[in-house]
Amino acid sequence: MYSEKINFKQAKFYTTVNDLASLPRINQEIAIVGRSNAGKSSLLNTLTNQTRLAYTSKTPGRTQHINYFEVKEGVHLVDLPGYGYAKVPEAIRTHWVHLLGNYLQFRKEIIGLVLIMDARHPLKDLDIQMIEFFSQNGKPLHVVLSKADKLSTQEKIRTLREVQQAIQNYGFINLSVQLFSSSKKTGVEELENKLNEWLI
Repeated sequence: MYSEKINFKQAKFYTTVNDLASLPRINQEIAIVGRSNAGKSSLLNTLTNQTRLAYTSKTPGRTQHINYFEVKEGVHLVDLPGYGYAKVPEAIRTHWVHLLGNYLQFRKEIIGLVLIMDARHPLKDLDIQMIEFFSQNGKPLHVVLSKADKLSTQEKIRTLREVQQAIQNYGFINLSVQLFSSSKKTGVEELENKLNEWLI
């Protein structure tokens, strides 16, 4: 546990792995996951105020490994492979599913999961599967509705409420949902506060 807030702008690349046997030995990690092209890399870059920390691409499915970014000694953000993109070879997709599932189920160092969904298209089938899967371990879930700048004020209010109500049914004791926009830099402080809440 840490008594002072973590400055995520100090984040730096730590390592990348492609199998569970290669996962590093560290204290705490916050896993970040979402559908391909949901805005995961953009969120990481915005949170850390770095333009190229996480590689962003117009091509979904670019992140094929587990990427670690150190924010403090022993504390890491973990960028997981995007899921749900069909135009990758079946063998690669199967590998992703196996890697993601086993990591989220058995990795004791995970203290919480940040699930990113496009605010315009939340709660797709694979998002629901991820929520169902992660709800079994009793750890906190923070849902980030990205690209919120694409919604009107009324749509934001409605989407936030609907997503929160839909996920509550899965029995999360520690569940939170927020809006976020990388392009407008909105929601950054709220995200920082939530992650620090888990760590402090």
